[in-house]
Amino acid sequence: MAYVEGQTIHDADSHVMELPAEIVRFVDPAFREAFKDKAARKIAEPDWVPKARALAEDDEFRAGHEANLLLRKNYQAHGAFRADDRPRTLDLLGFASQLVFTTAALGNYGLEEMGEIDLAVEAARAHNRMMTQFCSVDRRLLATGYVPLVDMARAPQIAREAIEMGAKGLIVPSRHPPHHSPSHKDLDPLWALVQEAGLPILFHVGGEEKMHRAYVENGGPQVLDFHGGAENFTSLTFMTIPISIWQTLSALVIDGVFDRFPNLKFGAIELGASWLPSLMRFMDSGAAAFGKEERLQKLSARPSEIIRRQFRVTPYPHEDTAWIIENTGEEVCLFSSDFPHVEGGRNPLKRFNDALGGVGETARRRFYRDNFIDLMGKGLDPALHDLPGLVAA
Repeated sequence: MAYVEGQTIHDADSHVMELPAEIVRFVDPAFREAFKDKAARKIAEPDWVPKARALAEDDEFRAGHEANLLLRKNYQAHGAFRADDRPRTLDLLGFASQLVFTTAALGNYGLEEMGEIDLAVEAARAHNRMMTQFCSVDRRLLATGYVPLVDMARAPQIAREAIEMGAKGLIVPSRHPPHHSPSHKDLDPLWALVQEAGLPILFHVGGEEKMHRAYVENGGPQVLDFHGGAENFTSLTFMTIPISIWQTLSALVIDGVFDRFPNLKFGAIELGASWLPSLMRFMDSGAAAFGKEERLQKLSARPSEIIRRQFRVTPYPHEDTAWIIENTGEEVCLFSSDFPHVEGGRNPLKRFNDALGGVGETARRRFYRDNFIDLMGKGLDPALHDLPGLVAA
């Protein structure tokens, strides 16, 4: 029996748990040694890797996957890093499709911040090869490609290559590049290319600017994350997650990128959503206060209306999803499982159903199905819009 039955649900956030050094074999040989040197700490293979590989092959362990579908997390989850296992996992989950993101390469190994532009470009291309290969085993797995914005001339080339390899959505970082705005007009060829392809531009957690280290130096003991380490978020550092996307989204709307490419959709994945109602109203307030600016006078509508038209977002399951929908519009929010990450929890469907208390059936259908179809455009085969035997309610 599948986790989801009798309902079409699209999953806007899932991951491959690629082993740390997996990406190396996808890097162009001419750049491989330089990449290994700069990304050494992040691609080092710890001693648990052979154990993870062995466990994934163990017949007794594999026999328990169905019973532990949402209980086994990260590298122990079925289909976490073995592509051939993922279709069976999707059968058991019952989702009509899954957007699939990297785990290890979400920040492009910090190469853009290091000023290693050529390596950043090559790491992105390697990521795109890795992701499209993993997802090629099943058309329900929608591969995401990554496009760094630090090199505006090469960004369309990277995007085109990723699309030709089979990427169904293109990730850009939510933080700004070091020396220009993400709304810079020299990036228009990128947006034009993606709009023509009918695919979405995506932001994902990991591409944002992190909280300054000084804020965690509070005179007390170091607070560890929920994994027991210091690599991920704590209750304090979690607070910076929306800051980069808040600024980037503001620039893209106010500087007219959304209007220049009115058929281009944008999605913020695993960045939360409680911040969005405030941003929409704050942008409207700013547009009213500075209404004499020529760029604001050229906007096709109020900023909040532009966002509602072209922007989609995944709430966290611990957020008040019904409140977010009420204050943004029924067109904006998407379901996500974060499979197989721990953060997704053991029963994401129940958590979101509980969070949607009081929300009407039309809004629920949009949350689980329609808004995802709208976001993905040509990236989602129409044959996948609904599960076999089901039609849209």
